[in-house]
Amino acid sequence: MNIAYWIVAGLLALFYFYAGTMKVIRSRDQLRPMMAWVDRMPLPVVRALGTVEVLGATGLLLPPLTGIAPSLAPAAAIGFVLLQTGAIAVHLTGEDRRITLNLGLLVTAAVTLWLATAR
Repeated sequence: MNIAYWIVAGLLALFYFYAGTMKVIRSRDQLRPMMAWVDRMPLPVVRALGTVEVLGATGLLLPPLTGIAPSLAPAAAIGFVLLQTGAIAVHLTGEDRRITLNLGLLVTAAVTLWLATAR
């Protein structure tokens, strides 16, 4: 289970660290081709989501790696499940109905949560 956690959590953290960093540093025009929903959100909200994603990615890896507050890893996974639930709702209420990636991330976060608590 430990190896499976590190593989799944590592890939999830890598994705969220990249996506979050892009939301924090790129302009709305640069984000639009990848994320059609950015026009419906104020830019500070997009930046805040990016910050949450970077912090969550760190929370998946750093606590179990250091042994300091390891309960933060399942909390980060729960946060990503909730984040993707909200993302699916945003996509479905707008014109962009592509939720395949969001469903995949939701399932991956749920598996990460299961692996984090099954150790």
